[in-house]
Amino acid sequence: MSRNKLDTRIGDTDIRLLRVFKTVAESGGITAAEIELNIGKSTISKHLSDLELRLGLKLCNRGPSGFSLTEDGEKVLAAAEDLLISVAQFRTEVNEVKQQLAGSIRVALFDQCTTNPEAQLARTIHKFNEAAPAVHIELSLEPPNVIETMVITGHLDVGIIALHRPSASLDYTPLYGENMFLYCGQEHPLFDRSDPELKLSVLRKFNYAGLNVNSPNLIVGQQLGFRRAAKVQNEQALVILILSGRYLGFLPDHLAQEFVEQGLMKQVLPKEIKYRTRFAAVARKQPAPTRVAKLFLETLVKVHSQVQKERGQGVLFPRPKPART
Repeated sequence: MSRNKLDTRIGDTDIRLLRVFKTVAESGGITAAEIELNIGKSTISKHLSDLELRLGLKLCNRGPSGFSLTEDGEKVLAAAEDLLISVAQFRTEVNEVKQQLAGSIRVALFDQCTTNPEAQLARTIHKFNEAAPAVHIELSLEPPNVIETMVITGHLDVGIIALHRPSASLDYTPLYGENMFLYCGQEHPLFDRSDPELKLSVLRKFNYAGLNVNSPNLIVGQQLGFRRAAKVQNEQALVILILSGRYLGFLPDHLAQEFVEQGLMKQVLPKEIKYRTRFAAVARKQPAPTRVAKLFLETLVKVHSQVQKERGQGVLFPRPKPART
């Protein structure tokens, strides 16, 4: 396609075409994007052709051999994502000026809060939606280091992560916690051994699996001198490794409970090896959060404070002290 100088002014039609292109790229092809876009394949194909013509670039390969982005398409996709985020931010700021609770809010969290009785994100969203029904919520699961980076860069409005080595660019608001214990699977050599038989030196001989991101999980495993033989990015992957019977690993008790009840896992030295993780909402300091983001943060704090009062303060575990050697 021609790379001659083009009119680079961006209008509503260009924004619409870029949204179609982004959706197709994220879906992995035109057919997969049909339902998401609610338009037919021929129309989607025409939109892509119009965008390529508008930009003077070939963005993707599409045909019997499948769908794939060209090198130019990868670069345009990255630029389109930044542009669409800026457009959404502009609309939110205009609504701020008009004092309207509209636009969107992007929230991300790390892993298994759904089984944690202390975590009240669903209740928060219920209350938030009652107060701001016109706001579109985008909710995702991400690794904690990714969440912090995305909040700092403005790709997220609010993140929920474990408190650990706070960044100077972010504000942290404590919300809830979870109790972490060491587990082994049913087929692990330690499963049938009683706690009085065990020492920390014995545990260190076995493979240990832990998170590969900077987190309390990573630090505690290092402090205890465990031999990390497997790395994961989330707790669901850690569950699989523990159930294999080949690894020890820390899990929150609320996540492991169903497996313990089924006899598939058990806690190892629970009186001696345990710690508590605290979770916080994070938002960037500058620029200040929008009215929508502030309302969401206020709702998070209010809901979690109410629940803590209703249930009373949970048991606080320190990081584990070295068990008997």
